[in-house]
Amino acid sequence: MKPTIISRPRSVLFAVMALAVQGAFAQTLAAPAQRISDQAIVADQAGYRALQQRVKALNDKGVPVNNYYLSKAQCWLDVSLHEYTRNDRSAFPQQALEQGAAIVGALESGATPNPGEQTPLVNDAAKLREDLWARFGAVKGGAGFACAAQKVACGEVELVHAGNEFNQQGWRHANPYIQIAEDQLQAAQASAAACGGAPVKVAATPVPGTAPVVSVEKLTLAADALFRFDRSGLADLLPAGRARIDSMLIKLDGVYAQISGIKLTGYTDRLGTEAYNQPLSEKRAATVREYILSKGFAGEIASAGKGEADQVEACTGVAPRAALIGCLQPNRRVEVEVTGIKR
Repeated sequence: MKPTIISRPRSVLFAVMALAVQGAFAQTLAAPAQRISDQAIVADQAGYRALQQRVKALNDKGVPVNNYYLSKAQCWLDVSLHEYTRNDRSAFPQQALEQGAAIVGALESGATPNPGEQTPLVNDAAKLREDLWARFGAVKGGAGFACAAQKVACGEVELVHAGNEFNQQGWRHANPYIQIAEDQLQAAQASAAACGGAPVKVAATPVPGTAPVVSVEKLTLAADALFRFDRSGLADLLPAGRARIDSMLIKLDGVYAQISGIKLTGYTDRLGTEAYNQPLSEKRAATVREYILSKGFAGEIASAGKGEADQVEACTGVAPRAALIGCLQPNRRVEVEVTGIKR
């Protein structure tokens, strides 16, 4: 039996070829509403391949793969293609692709300054994690930047990627790209240090003529929302608990220009023995500290536990035990004391 051959009208084939040529040179994607046709998708894929070939050609001519600008162009291309294949109908795929093409064009022509010097928030992406932006900037200004350039470039692009996802679908969809940026930062710092760069500390610059006002703010995290029952380790942090800490950090980042320190104090309810409750409260506070540090926080964090001290609900006479456990819930907590300078 002969295979079935599906033929297309010559007009359709010529249209595909024309669109492909247009995409290859203009780096222009089809309008979102048109991305349902074979012609549009073929043309867009050709545009991505064309830009990828230009990146390769620059490398063939001696521009290192880990060059800051070439790396950033590649990462813009990657995030654009990633969102395109996920059917992102916003302006993000197009604008990200344009950033990559502009950087490549400057490398090809030798134009300065290269557009890659900047990392614009394309598609009005939210600017998440100011601390990460500042720390990437510190690595760029350090002695070991040459060894960390690729990781810094891609980390910056992933922060924009995360901000776009945050605007469109919320924190849950932004979180994976924040994690990529955090990983890139850690790798960049390690590479810079190995290359002779000293670790850097980021601090807010006070406005001339004004004395910064130091604020102290207290927040409370419910332990039951953070941890699995009777647990205290990092692996025991509930997804909802991680999300609560992440949300707290985002809010703090928006409120504070500089955070000089965080103090974490763990508490339990009055059930159980003091010998058991005291270390449980200490471990839970220490775990929250560990998690915050894993998110890239660069300031000082102290943790302590006070066991069943400072009960906020006595629940005298409450029975049965299930009702008592529920009544005592506010006592099971981690208090967060933030010291810093607000924006």
